[in-house]
Amino acid sequence: MEIFIVVLVMLILIGVSNVIYRFIPFVPVPLIQIALGAVIAVIPFGVHLHLEPELFFILFIAPLLYNDGKHTPRDELWRLRAPILLLSIGLVFATVVVVGYTIHWMIPSIPLAAAFGLAAILSPTDPVAVNALASRVQLPKSLMRLLEGEALMNDASGLVAFKFAIAAAMTGVFSLQKATISFLIIALGGLLAGAVLAFIIIGIRQLLRRAGLEDETMHMLLQLVTPFILYLVAEEIGVSGILAAVAGGIVHAIEDDRVEHSIARLKTVSMNTWSVILFILNGLVFVILGIQIPEVTSVIFKNPGFNNAVVIWYAIVIFALLLLLRFVWTSLFTRIGSAKREAYSIKVIILTTVSGVRGAVTLAGAFSIPILLNNGNSFPQRDLIIFLAAFIILLSLLSASILLPIIAKKREIIDESEKAHEEREWQVKVMGAAVDHLEQVSNEKNEHAVESVIAEYKRLMMSLEMRDNPNRQMPKRREEELKMRIEALDIERNYVEERLKKGAINEKHAEFYFGMLDQIELILANRLHLWKMVLKGFWVKIKAGFTNNRKLAFSEADINVLRGLRLQCSEAVIDQMDARCVPGTKDDPAECVTAYYQQIVKRMRSMPVHTKNKTQHFHEARKELHWRAIQAEREEVQSLYEKGSIDREMASTLRRHIRDREASMYEEDEIG
Repeated sequence: MEIFIVVLVMLILIGVSNVIYRFIPFVPVPLIQIALGAVIAVIPFGVHLHLEPELFFILFIAPLLYNDGKHTPRDELWRLRAPILLLSIGLVFATVVVVGYTIHWMIPSIPLAAAFGLAAILSPTDPVAVNALASRVQLPKSLMRLLEGEALMNDASGLVAFKFAIAAAMTGVFSLQKATISFLIIALGGLLAGAVLAFIIIGIRQLLRRAGLEDETMHMLLQLVTPFILYLVAEEIGVSGILAAVAGGIVHAIEDDRVEHSIARLKTVSMNTWSVILFILNGLVFVILGIQIPEVTSVIFKNPGFNNAVVIWYAIVIFALLLLLRFVWTSLFTRIGSAKREAYSIKVIILTTVSGVRGAVTLAGAFSIPILLNNGNSFPQRDLIIFLAAFIILLSLLSASILLPIIAKKREIIDESEKAHEEREWQVKVMGAAVDHLEQVSNEKNEHAVESVIAEYKRLMMSLEMRDNPNRQMPKRREEELKMRIEALDIERNYVEERLKKGAINEKHAEFYFGMLDQIELILANRLHLWKMVLKGFWVKIKAGFTNNRKLAFSEADINVLRGLRLQCSEAVIDQMDARCVPGTKDDPAECVTAYYQQIVKRMRSMPVHTKNKTQHFHEARKELHWRAIQAEREEVQSLYEKGSIDREMASTLRRHIRDREASMYEEDEIG
């Protein structure tokens, strides 16, 4: 039961971290998750989780690297094979030698073999952290592939080097020739074992399909257990389970490219399932890392035998040396991976250097250091080694989080026409994401409704692509327009109240119309006004619960009355707003609001008879699809912002356009 509670708390923290990230997007999610993990570990009655290195590797690293192997472009990996090998193998062993001797020189109490072990476990970059941090920075495509390829391969080389260093520390015996041969066997054997096992699993899946077993759930289960099988079998025969998982992922990617159309649905299910699993695993890696850090640091900080300032200084020096070594190595060898053989700029090399962050793989490796030597004595300075590894992980994450956005500062767009053009391009991209989502959810039941909503989006996208208005919608004018839109809603409310008092409409019609206006205002509201609207809506729901109000049902005659009321309200707004329009004023807010209501009047008057008689099922389907499309747009904006493709200002502008579309769609769905 205790383990269940711990897992449940960690899953909740993953969700909380993503909520916090929405409010402070300049702080990467991994850092938030580490902080949350540390908080729950230090509070009274907090969570305490013993890290089992072997379990950690198979449960987290194997599926994550398997997935990376599936999605890393193989042609890019092959084209960059030389620099990837130089970084993932050459740089790892250079780090072991240079940093290992430096650690032993600075801290003589750490034996040379143990110092080599610490350097080895510090050498691999963490693929999860690399993707989480580098995704927000616009690195050149080839360098991004280089980082991904390095992260795929250097875990194995670093862990193998670590294994031999710790073995030497345990026994006092080390043979360079034997270690080199063993490394080749373990690395190449892991790749070969992973590929062979992957082909066997693919063959089993094909046999099952030929036997008529096309059940997506069963095939999905086989996919999920694949990385664990690859890792376990490879480790059992004495080769690298990590490289076996990577090789298996690459082989399965080849299968996916050749998959027949009949199992395209399985690919969709697989993509959706893996996205959830990876989201959870990525989050758990950093939450677990955060939980371990307080215990690791407290062991050293509370030990009177260590000078805390000196120990922290050791960690800073080692981290600086890791950066320097990576910078020099990258400067020498990145040009080998370039198709045109040109050298990268200093800025790009610095970005590559800072992006080499360490993560949970390093800490898990450090925890795997034995407590006792073969002779029964305690492993020398084990606690200090684990502390240095943990502190360097934090330094690498913090430095990358702070420096990457500063170094990779985007160009500023000065020309307003260029800014307007870029804004339109992003709007089209965001609406394109909504169209893609609608196409994915299309089925026989909602096919016509999907076509209708997609047609709306394509008309909007076409109008944006044809528009050429470079100085539209500046922030101050936009705020004024928003205020007038809300004032227009008040004009509509007053008109409805007058019609109700005169007996032209009944209570049911007025109640529905007021509810629609409240919902539109909620969509358009700014943050301060939003809370007022939320509280108002909450009160209406409570009141409805006590008065047993139910959803209003309307006949065709009721709908015609509401459409007529909508037309009259729009004309009333136009009459009052016309008086506020300032002739000759460019982008006058009152004129923009008037134009909006004129479009409503035009649509209501020109509405064909057949659209007024659409079935209830079609109408409900359109409302649902409109909501899903809007959500897809919001998710795309957030994704673009998290990746660093757009800045905060552009994200805010795009969200405002989405709110406008949502309000317009809501009005049309309710009585249009």
